[in-house]
Parts: sequence; C-alpha cells; structure tokens
Amino acid sequence: MNVVGVWNRFSLIQQIIFWIVLGIILGMLVPTWTAIGVLGDLFIGALKAIAPLLVFFLIIESLSKHKKGTKTHMKTVFVLYILATLVAAFAAVVACYLFPVKLVLPDAFTGQEAPDNLSEILTGILTNAVSNPIRALMDGEYLAILFWASLIGFSLRSFSESTKKVVSDFSGAISKVVQIIIRFAPFGIVGLVFNSVAEVGVKGLAEYSKIILLVVGTMLVVSFVVYPLMVFVLIRQNPFPLTIYTMKESGIPAFFTRSSAVNIPINMELSEKLGLNKESYAISIPLGATANSGGAAITISIMTLSTAHTLGMEIPFTLAFLLCLLSAISATGVSGIAGGSLLLIPLACSLFNISNDIAMQVVGVGFVIGVIQDSVETAVNSASDLLFTAVAEFYDLKKAGTPVDVNQRVKMAITNKEN
Repeated sequence: MNVVGVWNRFSLIQQIIFWIVLGIILGMLVPTWTAIGVLGDLFIGALKAIAPLLVFFLIIESLSKHKKGTKTHMKTVFVLYILATLVAAFAAVVACYLFPVKLVLPDAFTGQEAPDNLSEILTGILTNAVSNPIRALMDGEYLAILFWASLIGFSLRSFSESTKKVVSDFSGAISKVVQIIIRFAPFGIVGLVFNSVAEVGVKGLAEYSKIILLVVGTMLVVSFVVYPLMVFVLIRQNPFPLTIYTMKESGIPAFFTRSSAVNIPINMELSEKLGLNKESYAISIPLGATANSGGAAITISIMTLSTAHTLGMEIPFTLAFLLCLLSAISATGVSGIAGGSLLLIPLACSLFNISNDIAMQVVGVGFVIGVIQDSVETAVNSASDLLFTAVAEFYDLKKAGTPVDVNQRVKMAITNKEN
C-alpha cells in the first residue's frame, strides 16, 4: 500500500496531533531550520486570501434563502437560536474579563489602542462599513464585507430561485475550496508550531492550554448552566433531563463528526423519538445547523478579546458589547463547516483596529487548538439545535393551553431508542 493511502486512513484530527508533536520536536531540536516555518506562512496566506470571499458568500446565501410566510412556530425557534447565540457570545466576553489569557503571537507588538468612546466606535464602524466592496474583498475589510453582503443578500430575496441557486453554488464552491485548504492544515500547523517553539520556547507554547481551557470551559458553562436557565424560564420545568439527553445523544456524535450539517440526520431521528412535530423539526433542525451558532460565537469572542489582551489593548465595555452582537451575526452560517468559525475571527478583530495580518496569526492558533475546540464547539451547536427545537414546540404548546411533561418525553425517547 502506498504512503498516501496509509496516511488517508487517519482522520484529520489524528493527522493534526501528529504534526503538532512533530512541530514541537523540530522547534526544540533544529530551531534554525527556518524553511519549515514557510509551511505555516503558506497555510495562513491561503486562508487569508480565501476568508473574505467565504464570509461574503456565506452571508449572501444565508440572507437570500429567507422565505416569506414562515410558520408561526418557526418564529419561536428562530428567536431562540439568535438569542442563544447572542447570550453565548456575551458569556464569552464575561469569561475573558474574568480570566484574561495571552496568545502565542511571535510577530505581534504591544501598545495598540482600541477606540475608547461610543461615538468614535460607531463612526469608525459606519465609515468602514460603506467603503468600496471590491477593495474590502481585496484587503480583508470585514465590516464592509458584512455590510455589502447583507444588502445583496436581502435584495436577492425577491429574485428567482434559479438566481439564488447560482449564489448558493458559488458559496458551496468556495466552501469546498476552504475544505481543501483545511485538509492541508496538518502541514501548515507543523510550520506554525515550529515557529512558536523556535521563538518563544515550550514554556510559551504552554499558553495554548490556557486558551483551550477558557474556550472549552465557557462552552460547558453555557451548555449546562446558561441554556438550561433559558429553558427553565420558558417552560418552567426541570431543564436538565432534556439538556443531558440532547448533549448525550446529539452532542457526543457531533463531537466526532465536527460538523453540525453532518449531524442533521441524527437530530431529525432524535426529534422523532421525542415526539416532536415533523413539519416543524424538518425545518428547524436544518436551520439550526447554520443559524444556531453559540459555540462559534464563543470561539470568535474569546479569540478576539484574547488577541486584544495580548496586544496590551484596554477594551471598553461598549466595544466588548458590540463584539457580542458582531459575533452572533457573523457566527450564523458557519456551523456546517469544520473550522468555519475560525475564519470569521478577522471580522471581529477589525472592530478593534487589529490588523488582518495579526488576525490571521490568531486563526493559525485556532487551528492548533482546533483539535479540541472545534469538536466541543460542534457538540454545543448540534445539541442546542435539538434542545431549542424541542423547547420552542413545548413553549408554544404551553401557550396554547396544552402543557407537556418534558421529563416524560425524555423517558419516552430513551425507551424508543432501546426498542
């Protein structure tokens, strides 16, 4: 059997782990072999080139697909998805204030300043948002990309389905290119890790463990504290049987697939076992694979604020709150793509006047910790897709005067699985 065939037997996560270890060893033994670092530069360069196009077309496709006359029940689902994403981003900001972490950014320099008053922040956002869209795509000006993509996406709603399909095909093609680049992530990561070890040593590399703990810890708190609290407020019943069931049955498989889109069939089957309305979950589960992105919002917020902290920037609360909003908006649409949230970090960084070059270094750090981060993020997103689909239906039934025993539904679903 040839080498390529043997290598392809291993999953992307296994390959990345191997190259991380190799990068550490090479950085310690031969730090002068700077040619190895070129692999990291090529990987980051490719991501830097394709990320603006990915963001542009994802937003256009997402907004253009909205259809008028959506069923009333779907309004509850959609509101819950957006609210959950926003709350997750806010929780991430609070976590960064409580536990600030510095990233390993060898080429970064401190002393940068973020805008410190609301007037300056809003003026900067509005000015940057209306800049030339072509130049924005070329230079990676993400606020302008977000603004023009949103306008185009809303405008396309009234166009024919064939026109929307062309946009969807372009978006799919670019997403495919991103996936091809990500397949080469192991080779890029060996260069990134080599550069980090060669320049800051193994002790500096230990900072990676801190950012992993912060990101994963925040996701777990949101999943097992914040989301259950939202569920309790809505249905006034013990939220933990349903929370644990969704995380066990949906979150664990999603942890290994690392794609909410891939996990859609599992969530559809689990919805049926919970006795949910098929006409509702047939729409809400696929919608959740893109619109419900709490885990992605956490990743984007924490990585961006940690970058600002690393650069010695003092972040006012108003700017951090705007980051929540931006993270919630930008995270929508990336759950179906493995590692997709990392490519939206430059969009959030632009709010802090952090250069695109530094932002792409942060994306590289994200791919190093992505062995754990992306898996947990996907588990959180997929489990909450099922959770809020069920809660939306239970809440609507309660309002209509037909309350549901949630614990009994969970027991029924477990029984259905055993049978």
